[in-house]
Amino acid sequence: MVLVVLGIFIAWLIMAMRPQITKQVQKNEPPLVSVILVEPQIIRLSVHSQGIVTPRNEIDLIAEVFGKLIKLHPEFVNGGFFQQGDLLASIDSRDYEAGIVLAQAQIAEAKRLMVMEEAQAEQADSEWQALGQGEPSELVMRVPQLAEARAKLKAAEANLLLAQIKRSRCELRAPFTGRLQSKNVGLGQFIQAGDKLARIYSTDVAEIRLPLTNSQLGYLNLQLGNSKGLAYTDEINPKVVLTADIAGVMRTWQGRIVRTEGALDENTGVLYAVTEVLQPYQQASKSPPLLSNLFVKAEIEGKEVHGLFVLPQAAINALQEILIVDSGQKLHIRHVDVLRNEPDRVLVKSGLIAGDRVIVSGVDVPIEGMTVRVDKVLNLEAAKTVVR
Repeated sequence: MVLVVLGIFIAWLIMAMRPQITKQVQKNEPPLVSVILVEPQIIRLSVHSQGIVTPRNEIDLIAEVFGKLIKLHPEFVNGGFFQQGDLLASIDSRDYEAGIVLAQAQIAEAKRLMVMEEAQAEQADSEWQALGQGEPSELVMRVPQLAEARAKLKAAEANLLLAQIKRSRCELRAPFTGRLQSKNVGLGQFIQAGDKLARIYSTDVAEIRLPLTNSQLGYLNLQLGNSKGLAYTDEINPKVVLTADIAGVMRTWQGRIVRTEGALDENTGVLYAVTEVLQPYQQASKSPPLLSNLFVKAEIEGKEVHGLFVLPQAAINALQEILIVDSGQKLHIRHVDVLRNEPDRVLVKSGLIAGDRVIVSGVDVPIEGMTVRVDKVLNLEAAKTVVR
């Protein structure tokens, strides 16, 4: 009985000493938001493209005469370098030198016959003046015989020229400074006229064909249809930065667009702009040579556009709407005109004014006119990292 009474007393004591719960009224505070102050800027637009590096000149080295290869350039190997005018291959020329001697003999014989005919023509004229009557015929005056002798002399001189040309073709010299891509013959091999000895390409200039869409052309200062042509150094030519991953390291090269091709591609509708890189194998920087057939990405310098506003991706939705905080801390939904959407930023051409506070985070469900509190004013770089 005592235990029952003691238990009741302890229970009453606990109930009497329990803390009193105070009811609090929940306050609906305005959400905290992060904003960015916008100002109009002058932005130089750029265009991204890609292409394959090709040499300006690439030809097959073909023999024009037959004979045995008696000499090859020391760099006549795959990947070998050579200078313009270097003797790349030499064919045995003794047969053609003999042809020159025979042609010279023919000329001497033709000259002798022509001199004889000239003398006989003079004699015939003298005899006719002394004894002849009336108008003499051309045959009597030896006119056709003299014309034949002169024609034979010209034919002999032409044979000599042909023999000299064949002799000169025994030496195949480099038409430009370049590199040997592949070789097909070896020293001592007998070749026929028309055989391909090697494939060579120039190394003074590399070209890259960059496809550009119609919208991309609007961002560039390209001289479409210019018939005069532009030099590489002309400042009007857009600069191009080429990049490629080589051995796990991103490399860069500088170039310029020098021309556009004459027509749009009939399958894709793009226009190809040709970029040139001077001396791709002799780069001043630490970049490796710009190798032929290398795939590169290109960033083309575009026009300067005034009055653009730069926003982070988090500041705009798919409907091209942004959230503005006015001086009274009220939220407003505003539609803007986007010039271009880039991977890390959005360029707005209209719909904003200088000093606008654009919300980049803090509002999940925006309502026109709702009150907000500005927590942070971010710069553009910090705002780019915000995910709305």
